[in-house]
Amino acid sequence: MIIQKTENSRISTFDPNNFSFGNTFIDHMIICEYEDGKWGDVKLVPYGPLMFTPAMMGVNYGQACFEGMKAYKDKDGQVFLFRPEKNFERINKSATRLAMPEVTEEMFLDGLKALVDLDRGWIPSGEGMSLYIRPLIFATEEALKARVSNKYMFAIVATPAKSYYTEPVSVKISDHYSRAASGGVGSAKAAGNYAASFYPTQLAMDEGYEQIIWTDDATHEYFEESGTMNVFVRINDTIYTPPTSEKILDGVTRDSFIQLAKKRGIEVKVEPISVKAVVEAQKNGTLKEVWGVGTAVVTTVFQALGYNGDKLQLPVLSDDESFAATLKNDLVNIQTNVAEDTFGWRVVVEKNVLETV
Repeated sequence: MIIQKTENSRISTFDPNNFSFGNTFIDHMIICEYEDGKWGDVKLVPYGPLMFTPAMMGVNYGQACFEGMKAYKDKDGQVFLFRPEKNFERINKSATRLAMPEVTEEMFLDGLKALVDLDRGWIPSGEGMSLYIRPLIFATEEALKARVSNKYMFAIVATPAKSYYTEPVSVKISDHYSRAASGGVGSAKAAGNYAASFYPTQLAMDEGYEQIIWTDDATHEYFEESGTMNVFVRINDTIYTPPTSEKILDGVTRDSFIQLAKKRGIEVKVEPISVKAVVEAQKNGTLKEVWGVGTAVVTTVFQALGYNGDKLQLPVLSDDESFAATLKNDLVNIQTNVAEDTFGWRVVVEKNVLETV
């Protein structure tokens, strides 16, 4: 690894009580370039702009994918990653689907740990606080040719994060737009998936909703995801979530919620969820909760579902009554080293990692 530390750290300007998530970046980043059929040296360098042209193939033809993950700091200042091997596996799955080269485990995990260790001072501590980390791969060749690129960049950037979507939100069940189609790239974290979701989401917001529950492209009769999150439904005391597929992302938070629920003895059914069944459950009073899960938000509880012009209200539950709140608490306690990690999910970022890479 080639290391170039910044001579102008911005850490003194960082106020952990007053910052903007997604716009505040740590001092350093990881970059690595692919050319002539192989990856070059991993470089840890000061965060800043890179020189590309509008003819870059990633911009023109959409070869780009990313991951979302977090680092956490406990009360003693120890820093942890959460299930990073799952993000490593998934970024390569996305890269393969987009005809891009896979990254090595050494590039991904060693680069990640070195970056987080060097800039651990940027990780805010306290409830709901973390460092959001964005590994990504994108095509960099300068060529206006609709083909697979010959050049790529792997990068890791990071931004301090705090809780958001703290209040329950209203979501519209989509009856026209879909997030992904059979045979498409729904199971990959392709950049284009997000671009395509913005317009339908804006239409839903114009109707007074904060987000969309995406339904299947063929019939719009089954739940798939919600916004950028996996979706869960609780009917009576059973949790339902759609099975992952080529249309549904294999979320790390989703998998963690399933395992935590089973540990508590809560029945979880991984099976298709029909819109009709959810609407009927709302009308007969057996629909208790609907929520989304993802790395950035952890959990977003829904207060109402928009369907066929109606706004179907959901019960207001206390944290003790809510499975969503209970499982979120279980997850966050593991991530932040408050609770015992019986799953082996928590990965310590040792100090002075750069001396060993």
